[in-house]
Amino acid sequence: MSVQLWTWILVGITFSLYFGIAIWARAGSTKEFYVAGGGVSPLANGMATAADWMSAASFISMAGLISFMGYDGSVFLMGWTGGYVLLALLLAPYLRKFGKFTVPDFIGDRYYSNTARTVAVICALIVSFTYVAGQMRGVGIVFSQFLQVDITIGVIIGMTVVLVFAFLGGMKGITYTQVAQYCVLIFAFMVPAFFISMQMTGNPIPQIGMGSKLEGGTFLLDKLDTLHTQLGFNEYTSGTKSTWDVFAITLALMVGTAGLPHVIVRFFTVPKVKDARKSAGLALLFIAILYTTAPAIAVFARTNLIETVDNQSYTEIPQWFRNWEDTGLIAWTDKNKDGKIQYVNGAALDGKPKYTEARGTNGERLVSNANASSNELYVDRDIMVLANPEIANLPNWVIALVAAGGLAAALSTAAGLLLVISTSISHDLIKKQIKPNISEKGELLAARIAILVAIIIAGLFGIYPPGFVAAVVALAFGLAAASFFPAIILGIFDKRMNSKGAIAGMIVGITLMLFYMIRYKTGLIGVMDARPASEWWFGTSPEGFGTIAMIVNVIVSVVVSRMTEAPPENVQEMVENIRIPSGAGEASNH
Repeated sequence: MSVQLWTWILVGITFSLYFGIAIWARAGSTKEFYVAGGGVSPLANGMATAADWMSAASFISMAGLISFMGYDGSVFLMGWTGGYVLLALLLAPYLRKFGKFTVPDFIGDRYYSNTARTVAVICALIVSFTYVAGQMRGVGIVFSQFLQVDITIGVIIGMTVVLVFAFLGGMKGITYTQVAQYCVLIFAFMVPAFFISMQMTGNPIPQIGMGSKLEGGTFLLDKLDTLHTQLGFNEYTSGTKSTWDVFAITLALMVGTAGLPHVIVRFFTVPKVKDARKSAGLALLFIAILYTTAPAIAVFARTNLIETVDNQSYTEIPQWFRNWEDTGLIAWTDKNKDGKIQYVNGAALDGKPKYTEARGTNGERLVSNANASSNELYVDRDIMVLANPEIANLPNWVIALVAAGGLAAALSTAAGLLLVISTSISHDLIKKQIKPNISEKGELLAARIAILVAIIIAGLFGIYPPGFVAAVVALAFGLAAASFFPAIILGIFDKRMNSKGAIAGMIVGITLMLFYMIRYKTGLIGVMDARPASEWWFGTSPEGFGTIAMIVNVIVSVVVSRMTEAPPENVQEMVENIRIPSGAGEASNH
């Protein structure tokens, strides 16, 4: 069977499963809609948390980034996994004991201020929409390539699926759907990794295969280093980033992780604090399966790409190249007119490919934005995991399986983020501030309307994608680090921290991060183009600036809180009580 037919079959089966679970797990109350009734088992919650965690950035883009960045890409592995440990050990049990199932709810009650709650809602919306933009790009890439539909139609299909299980079931529907999505995405990620590892190194375990010797006795990583240096790239196993920037990006990803509202809420879906700790440990185990495999897939994909494409005649190029060329995610321009693809260090194009209607003498799609570099090949990093099975000539069903896994990863995280947006509006704005006497039925209706609006906005992000999936997601983590993490960590461990300090810190932190992100990533402030790395403050990239913004947030928060009145006695006692390791009751929705 063809790849497209296999894809329709596997995507159809998995989507039917998601729909079935959504209908079975319909939410009938706000407690079920917000925290799945607080009765999810640690095992199910661990799998759901892992699926929520491993977004399109983890499944589609992370290995692609590592594949192109080499050693420098390790910041994503260290930051995202380290951040989860930080969240599981330092924050989750205390937040769970506090009994508030949204970050704005925690901040509003801990800082005894509706102003603080409103600022937190705005921060949650900014973080969630930035993050969901990356997921929708992943959905668009998978649909446009594997189902051969227009990217707009693909995004609409994906959002319809999310709408069904989020709209009907809320957190209850999303939780059990994410259990199924974890099984799909981890199977889809590992199967091609086993195949390719066995094919290239004779060892079926990819983590070991990456460090194995090839037939000629050369280590795979040594071979990749040689290929890189021959093409003018830096060695794959050596880094180019400064030590400070590596530290800044890693820390921003870590503390941003610990402040992500869609992950924190998962710890309120289990009955007890003890169960929250168990599900955190299980989730880390489930996450580690993918995260320890991603570097191996990056090495396999990079090696296969270079060997398959470099210095090959375009007329003899494998079919996978032409398939992806039609999506606009890979492009070749014959600058020296020899009919062969020259892949060397340097940018082949100015930005994304801008295709013309005509075809070249070799049958290639012509681009109108080639630059003066001697590199002739443009490859979008986000295609590496999806194209890897095709490059390695794996069976069609494996290629289709990867497509189904990519959709599962993107849709599971999108659903979690959309629920955060929904609860921030319906619970933290409407219920807690605008209309406190709203009925449960009215609150549930408001939550569902909010999800509908959020899905439409998220769909627009998918149709007009802002950039590489992982790059966009990294910025979302920076925003979370700059806004939420100090307010949460100081709220738990500093009883002298007051509302004025928290509000000032969150506003300064997220404003500073937004300014830097826009100024140095998009160039909308003051200039038409994003500013070069030579102009970064303290040599810090936009992805790592969340660390500086977080530090500024902490300083502002502490200074302002010490210069103003102390919190009420009952709040200080409550903070002391949070840290006492005793049992706690069920998750509360008020």
